[in-house]
Amino acid sequence: MKVRLQMQLAGQKGNLVGMGTIFTQMIEREGPRSLYLGISPALTRSLIYGGLRLGLYEPCKHVCSYAFGSTNFAFKSASGIVAGALATALTNPMEVLKVRSQMSTSRITTIGVMRIIVAEEGLKALWKGVGPAMARAGCLTASQMATYDETKQALLKWTRLEEGFQLHLMSSCIAGTAGTLVTAPIDMIKTRLMLQREAKGARVYRNGFHCAYQVVRTEGVKSLYKGGFATFARLGPQTAITFVVCEKLRGLAGMTAI
Repeated sequence: MKVRLQMQLAGQKGNLVGMGTIFTQMIEREGPRSLYLGISPALTRSLIYGGLRLGLYEPCKHVCSYAFGSTNFAFKSASGIVAGALATALTNPMEVLKVRSQMSTSRITTIGVMRIIVAEEGLKALWKGVGPAMARAGCLTASQMATYDETKQALLKWTRLEEGFQLHLMSSCIAGTAGTLVTAPIDMIKTRLMLQREAKGARVYRNGFHCAYQVVRTEGVKSLYKGGFATFARLGPQTAITFVVCEKLRGLAGMTAI
């Protein structure tokens, strides 16, 4: 639904429909299965991307601590940016396949979508939108990890909460909100770039900055947050589940908390 919302009325002004209308239209016209289009590349990407960005954050933070003798909010953010950007650079083809599958009117397999992209646009097309995608992932990981990390420390210091489920849940909910506010505009630009060959009547965007300029000029500043609620509805619970499970697994493995 997020991708459909971000792509509607691309490059032109007009009345926008909301998430409820998109949901109803998809169910009526394409069936309930349409809500899970692109699930295979989405799961593949999540396995690799999620593992890398979470796994690389702590080593990056330790490098900052060793090199600069500090792990303040700025260094935590920098660690998140590096971890997120590297993870996305490796998994961008899965993201392209996912969004192309979600906007496709024909029910073809992920392998089929990849063959069409490579045949018609070349292998480089699988890395379409990688710049904004890396920027989004860097900002997302930085805002999530640094906010979660700092929120936990603040709650431990200023409240009676102790290390455990309640602390992890509250911290992750705040991190999810911060992540959505920071990354929603970049996510919209990334989606437009990845799908511009698919969107009939859309302008051809030269890069992320050109895309942002054209969107703001033709559709208004608020359009950068198209699909924002859908993004939060996905990212909020995902962030909470990710951090709660991650902390539990770290505890079972005998590792210290984040």
